[in-house]
Amino acid sequence: MSEHNGTCHCGAVTITIDDTPTEVAECNCSICRRLGTLWHYGPRASVRVTGELAGYVQGDCMLTTWRCTNCGCVTHWTAIDDTYDRTGVNIRMFDPSLWQDLPRRFVDGASY
Repeated sequence: MSEHNGTCHCGAVTITIDDTPTEVAECNCSICRRLGTLWHYGPRASVRVTGELAGYVQGDCMLTTWRCTNCGCVTHWTAIDDTYDRTGVNIRMFDPSLWQDLPRRFVDGASY
């Protein structure tokens, strides 16, 4: 198991993932395309986030998208349904050497 650490722009929020990404997901839903995020998905237990966060729940009420309250960087999302054991981490919060050369998987979130 490899541990990787990332931060928001100001460093007030830290993110740790317990696995090494093998691909990143690029979603075209109304919020992801505006945010420019690239997602790494993992079980909730494999992601740790610390710092002052604010959440945003969009229209379908399925996910909470989290951002740093200081610099505004979107760090991750969590499912509102506690039984859904998956979290999305904005891998752009990590050093580009971790993700820049990974294959991108297109997620058609706009069609849902």
